[in-house]
Amino acid sequence: MTGSHRTGVWSGRNFAKLSFATLLLAAVGSVASNQRAASQPNSTVAPRPASTEFAPRGQREVKDIAYGDWRKLCFKPGGAKMLCRTSITGAFATGQMAVRLDIVEREGDGTARLQLFAPVGMYLPSGIKLTVDQGTPYQAPYNWCLTNACIAGNVADPKMVQEMDSGQTLRLEFVDSNLLSLTTSLPLGQFASVHKGTPAQTFEQDIDE
Repeated sequence: MTGSHRTGVWSGRNFAKLSFATLLLAAVGSVASNQRAASQPNSTVAPRPASTEFAPRGQREVKDIAYGDWRKLCFKPGGAKMLCRTSITGAFATGQMAVRLDIVEREGDGTARLQLFAPVGMYLPSGIKLTVDQGTPYQAPYNWCLTNACIAGNVADPKMVQEMDSGQTLRLEFVDSNLLSLTTSLPLGQFASVHKGTPAQTFEQDIDE
């Protein structure tokens, strides 16, 4: 890991916004894998056992991220079932995206997928820890990286989604390449009404392969 990655992880200078098309394709691809992932015993974003907790060298709360409102969008690609994505995005003062969280669900599927877009330069083996209020921590492993973001997530534990519906704050904990724990808190006050409500927009279009 280069020095520039270590010192510039949360600066926002090298973290450009992902295009709408890239995010849409990522959401479609991730939900399409839900059935396969749900059948695997270690696939669920589940509570992390205390014995495997990662021990960072220190901890710092990231306070220069401003979060927007939760927003629900639905997509109907071709003849496939409807996909709905409930999302929140945090941005730096520059306007560049810092972190993004999606809850992606397919119509009639009964399962949800949690997906997190995080800055590059993190310590990938640690994954991302999520805690609703003062509840049980959940772990989301990193799946893959782009040039300007790494994506973590998997099939979401239904209990975690229920906790988000009734919770006030979702705390995210990342570990950077210096093995320091970085935390940020997302508001959950509007999550339930948006998650269970009518989508802000519905897109009906084919997705080119």
